[in-house]
Amino acid sequence: MVGIAVSDDFEIVFDTIDTSRKAKNLRQRGAIAFVLGGLAPNDERTVQYEGVADEPSGAEHARLTKLSYSVFPDGRDRLQWPGLTYIRAIPTWLRYSDYTQEPPRIVELDGAALQALK
Repeated sequence: MVGIAVSDDFEIVFDTIDTSRKAKNLRQRGAIAFVLGGLAPNDERTVQYEGVADEPSGAEHARLTKLSYSVFPDGRDRLQWPGLTYIRAIPTWLRYSDYTQEPPRIVELDGAALQALK
């Protein structure tokens, strides 16, 4: 399980230790995918997410850590951890599925549709 924060542009940010398996793998190959949902019993809504991961620096790092702390205020406590790093996922494809309604609602956004939202 990974605690995430999500920006208005659908960027996902999370922290991890730079020696973790996920950090090492994402540095070698930046492709990243998530399936988000299922937070409550019988909640059949999900977001499938594909994107590209990076480790932001400078102003982008500051912006994304601020976003992360807004969701996880205790994240500041982890700043003491050796090797703590922040990973950002930038979406290239999203699919929202809502099976709680009939007919199900499915919305898919590819790269062009995501750019049009900006």
